[in-house]
Amino acid sequence: MDSKKWNEAGAILDSLQDDIVVTDQKGTIVKVSDLTGSIYGVKSDDLIGKSVYDLESEGLFTPLATPLVLEKKKKVTFVQTTKGNKRLLVTGVPVFNEQNDIYKVVSYSHDITELMEMKSYLENLEDEMERVKSELELLRNRFSSTHGIIARSVKMEHVIKLSLQIAQVDANILLLGDSGVGKSMLANFIHQKSSRKTGPFIEVNCGSIPEQLFEAEVFGYEGGAFTGANRNGKAGLVELAEGGTLFLDEVGELPLEQQVKVLKLIQEKQFYRVGGTKPRKVDFRLVAATNKDLLQAVNEKRFRKDLYFRLNVVPITIPKLKERREDIVPLIELFMKRFTEKYNRQRTIEDNAMQIMLNADWDGNVRELMNVIERMVVISHSTVITAEYLPESLLEPKEEYTISGEVNLNDILSNVEEKLLREARERYQTTTKMAEMLGISQPTVVRKLSKYQIK
Repeated sequence: MDSKKWNEAGAILDSLQDDIVVTDQKGTIVKVSDLTGSIYGVKSDDLIGKSVYDLESEGLFTPLATPLVLEKKKKVTFVQTTKGNKRLLVTGVPVFNEQNDIYKVVSYSHDITELMEMKSYLENLEDEMERVKSELELLRNRFSSTHGIIARSVKMEHVIKLSLQIAQVDANILLLGDSGVGKSMLANFIHQKSSRKTGPFIEVNCGSIPEQLFEAEVFGYEGGAFTGANRNGKAGLVELAEGGTLFLDEVGELPLEQQVKVLKLIQEKQFYRVGGTKPRKVDFRLVAATNKDLLQAVNEKRFRKDLYFRLNVVPITIPKLKERREDIVPLIELFMKRFTEKYNRQRTIEDNAMQIMLNADWDGNVRELMNVIERMVVISHSTVITAEYLPESLLEPKEEYTISGEVNLNDILSNVEEKLLREARERYQTTTKMAEMLGISQPTVVRKLSKYQIK
């Protein structure tokens, strides 16, 4: 290009209100627009003759347009960050000579810092809206009895919040907890809150199916697969879970031989019917549950390690009922409403009976509580249910102390004091409320919590 044409090109560049940079094939800046220097916080004339590679090393801007254009041999667009932390949308364009070789690279940019900040703000706002949505869902379930689940206690709030969060994805879930805590109800709750809620919820009790019938029940069988088999064959429980949720309850009871087949099912989402030679594909979301210590079973070679890790992607532990005493009263109200309507009986529970139930250990957890309520509604003769209708196991004193050389009065009093403090801490969220309940001062509560190392 002769000097006259280059001067004309320069005049055109200077008339533009954009940041424009022209480099040769070595990355040396040969021309910039008047606006360029202000974009990068330097004088425009100081950029002439500088190498973009040196300027990048000095931290003026990164990444570079020139090497990207030389590599791809076509127009490229990318986001560049300047020394002043500005964000620029840069477009680099190759200029070819008569031999079709790149001899100049022209790049122009627009400041999108505000747009990027707005994008980040909107993303944060979207995350916050999801969090608020999750909190609202949690509150709605906290004060309702959806699927029989009550979550007034902090521990159950955490369980419900985690369940709502993980319900949105198809990750495998392992529900842990003692017998009767409500693992089946929580599994159904997760299903109802997932995108698969319109699909089936198929429950497989791994502990109740005889080992010799397990494959036929779970995977189904082809016609004539064995003596007495339906000649048309039969679909198994796995096939019935297509598009929905497969719930493996009491998964810790699976025999080792069947664990291999369940592992293959989970990994490949396909199986063979008994007597079949054609693999069948199935789409389901897996939720498993157990009251066993699976890790201990793994160490004792009673449970496969690979199956354990497949199941234990997201573990959710449901607390015992005595660890969530704030939920006992609303659970009693829920079950009272359910069974008085079922048996068409008007019943209420007297205060003394209610207090005994609040203080009970409930070793059978929610299931035991539900059974007790149903029993009292059925066998009581009056509209007010008194303590005489409670099971004897709830009326028996839990602890007895006798004088001996090993346990003295101070030890007994300390044990009782610690137990009461722990119960108060589970029931109330503040030391002020604890003090009111225990009839002592708030500083005394704080001191005693420290003494017994109760957090």
